[in-house]
Amino acid sequence: MDILPASLLDLGALQHIERACFTDDRWPLLDLMAVLTFPDVIRLKAVAEGRMVGFVAGDKRDSHGFSWIATIAVLPQFRKQGIGRALLQACESKLTTPRVRLCVRVDNASAIQLYEQAGYQRVDLWHHYYKDRADALVMEKLR
Repeated sequence: MDILPASLLDLGALQHIERACFTDDRWPLLDLMAVLTFPDVIRLKAVAEGRMVGFVAGDKRDSHGFSWIATIAVLPQFRKQGIGRALLQACESKLTTPRVRLCVRVDNASAIQLYEQAGYQRVDLWHHYYKDRADALVMEKLR
């Protein structure tokens, strides 16, 4: 498995990952195009078996003193292999702020466990954040 920069050429593969990983909460096409083209976004893909199997995007918010992991996803058949952890670490290494934040569905126990093992702590709860009105847990890592 390799972690490489992602680009607009990865749009089709990213759409496939979004469909496979998210139901109501997947990003629309314009958001996917934006995350693959905006200049200050860190965007990385995991490539295994000759195809993109995971993706992460993060952006620095220097005026707030933290960076934000906007999305991270790994195809279901490639989970539990350390790909999500590797993507998270690679993205964090390119973000220079002293704090990194992300949000995750409160019912996504495996992702929450991954983030806690990576040093993230629970800092807030956003009620009814997702389309189905599920809450989002905001997590932060101090570096």
